[in-house]
Amino acid sequence: MVWKWSEDVRALIRTSLAAILLSVATLPADKILAVDFDSKQAFATYCTGCHGAEEQKGERRFDQLRFPIVDNDTLVETQDAIDQLVLGDMPPDDSDQPDENTRQKLIEYLRTQTEQYHQSQTTTGGETVLRRLNRREYLNTVRDLFQLNTQMFDPSRNFPQDDLIDHFDNVGNRLATTGFLLEQHLIAADQVIEKAFAPETKPVIQHWHFKAPFIQQQELEYAHREAFDSKYLCVHETNNSENHWGEYAPILKFRDGAPHHGRYEIQVLVEGQNRDHPHPSHQVDIDKDEPMLMGIIPGNPNLGKLSDPQPFETRLAVIEVPDGKPQWFTRTIWLDQGFSPRFTYLNGPSNARNLQSRIGLKMLKEQGRKMERFGEHYVQALKEGKLPHLRIHEIKIKGPIYDAWPPPSRQTILGEQAFTRDRIEEIVTRFMAKAYRRDVAPAEVDQMLSVARRSEAAGRTAYESLKDTLTAVLCAPGFLYLDEKPDAPNSTKLSDVALANRLSYFLWSSMPDDALVVAASEGSIRAPKRLRSEVDRMLQDPKASEFYAGFCDSWLGLRELGGMPPDRNEFSPYYSKDLRPLMLQETRLFLRHLVEENLSLLNCLDSDFTFVNRTLGRFYGMPDMKGYTFRKVTLHNKHRGGLLGHASVLTVTANGIETSPVTRGVWVLENLFGTPPSPPPDNVEPLDPDTRGTKTIREQLAKHRNVPACNECHRRIDPPGFALESYDPIGRWRTHYAKNQKIDASGQFVNGDKFEDIVELKQLLLAREDQFTRTEIEKLLVYGTGRQIEATDRPEIDRLVSEAKKNEYRFRDTLQSVIESSIFQSR
Repeated sequence: MVWKWSEDVRALIRTSLAAILLSVATLPADKILAVDFDSKQAFATYCTGCHGAEEQKGERRFDQLRFPIVDNDTLVETQDAIDQLVLGDMPPDDSDQPDENTRQKLIEYLRTQTEQYHQSQTTTGGETVLRRLNRREYLNTVRDLFQLNTQMFDPSRNFPQDDLIDHFDNVGNRLATTGFLLEQHLIAADQVIEKAFAPETKPVIQHWHFKAPFIQQQELEYAHREAFDSKYLCVHETNNSENHWGEYAPILKFRDGAPHHGRYEIQVLVEGQNRDHPHPSHQVDIDKDEPMLMGIIPGNPNLGKLSDPQPFETRLAVIEVPDGKPQWFTRTIWLDQGFSPRFTYLNGPSNARNLQSRIGLKMLKEQGRKMERFGEHYVQALKEGKLPHLRIHEIKIKGPIYDAWPPPSRQTILGEQAFTRDRIEEIVTRFMAKAYRRDVAPAEVDQMLSVARRSEAAGRTAYESLKDTLTAVLCAPGFLYLDEKPDAPNSTKLSDVALANRLSYFLWSSMPDDALVVAASEGSIRAPKRLRSEVDRMLQDPKASEFYAGFCDSWLGLRELGGMPPDRNEFSPYYSKDLRPLMLQETRLFLRHLVEENLSLLNCLDSDFTFVNRTLGRFYGMPDMKGYTFRKVTLHNKHRGGLLGHASVLTVTANGIETSPVTRGVWVLENLFGTPPSPPPDNVEPLDPDTRGTKTIREQLAKHRNVPACNECHRRIDPPGFALESYDPIGRWRTHYAKNQKIDASGQFVNGDKFEDIVELKQLLLAREDQFTRTEIEKLLVYGTGRQIEATDRPEIDRLVSEAKKNEYRFRDTLQSVIESSIFQSR
């Protein structure tokens, strides 16, 4: 452990970090091109009536614009005007309209002004701020650096939540390093090194055999002993229930768990009972046509009750269990030291406690019996209630099993040779280069070797001092911060090594592998053919799942899914079917498919396919869907096509109780078209809740639309939001509200375009293909560079949009173009 020298390490790291932070250069001031030109006439005719001295709709004022552009504020205002003119949203349909020739001339003039301003700039204000690894990147990096299994290990679990900006968790200027975080880095580093070196000697394979009598969780023990004579270990409900009444079946005789990290062979003799039960479906919420699924999930008594949910809920295995006849199944799973397997009924009912109570009491009453001891009704329900559950008869465990020894984590550090004291410098130097993801200077190595010297001077062995030193490396800025160095002094272009790092953290949220390091060291990574080859290879790697998860969470705001949990009574399928991970899986697989097959990114706006498994498919009204595995399906209901039909998007844009056209409309403007509305005025009163349910949300919003200060934004926000009212707070299709009020999903955009429903809305959105493509490219660049888009990025983004259009908006080609862009390859 590190505590004997932790004060020395803290002092060392704080000093190093301060030096690096102080070395960050300040950004040079803008240079201004002074040219005199007046464009008052064009704006006076078509713009300043709504955006002038007397009225500033949308907090925009164009009568004071002067050209040429001399500052970023004017640049932003001008680009906003261009966007509105291109979309046809301005001038509004009730104002004087320029003819098409005049509109195009005005657009071209404004674009010329923005381009001249861009050319005049020499600022490096578009650089990425020194960027710390966020929590996701930290965990993935230590996983790959040491080849660790992290299913039950997350050293970043106690780190503060990363600050978000527009849902992104990797923007450099929001990733602050606090004193508390530094302390957590020390603790986490110690945990990582201890795990990487353990166990010191190869453990002997052990065998365990568990059979009757079994011990259930305390609340169920009496009923199971009386009903089954403790012959079975039973699971009664899904592991997403409210009461935790038999949702996990831990092996309480194995509560101390695995003695060592490693793979363990699990054999289980199990049967399903009463899948075809006699109870009404509204009481027992399972699908009788679906096979009973048993999951194996890790548990650790140090993290809470083994019968309750815990921080690590990884599904280590999923087994289809047959009805009525015990059958042996064998699975090999990874277990960290102290963890044991817990069995779950993945697609079981969500309310076993209430079911057993209600049915047991009913049976006692029918038999004319009174409950003489509390719990007798549960006994009766288990004996004769014919409720679905899983029965485990025997369990055998064997392990730990290793494919190689020493394990990969130790080989990564020590190599093939045995450790000796005279190898410390060689080991530390090699490890630092890999951990820092770049070459290291002799002075940096000596700084870390001083930790080893101080550690030995304090009485620790050479082996312990090595571990202390490696722990210090994981706390150093070289590890915790991404290398974004330029290729030459006074250049903003990333070095080859820095480009390899940026590419790796873009597509994998982790460190470069050996192939990327070689490409960077050879100086060939920037060559178009080599770069495309590396991107193709990386997207085929399983680690690319981090891109689809991280980018979807950031772009679409899906990280907040479940943050406002749906009401359990009104929206019980969200829990009984454990829909949250299924919703996320659909969206991630959809995006992956677009990239892998190089399909048009416009499929995000509308498509004739999606990805579902049996559970999600039936939730969507696809009764013929079968199987636990997700697969691509053709959509016959056009309202499910594209992201706006995904339950993930529809749930994250609701508040768990009701829907709001405003929330969903703002989401469309922000995330699909990059045109977020202005914040509401301070003096606007919120909508009064209609507790009686006599008014639709459209009728309630009419009050706001009649207020001039509100109408300007609501006429943009509300139309797409109205179309999305056809989906309830968890994404189910509906035609009426709860009070049987018919939903009016029609709307009209500012430019006069009308639609009757979500299907027609999506056709109108497809007509804005360039604006959507621009937003998608900007989101990719934010995620890839770790900085927000600035006005000076506009010309390069314009070029990328034009290139995407030439390539028919193919997603993989667009992604490649983004990676090859000057924005991505610059600081």
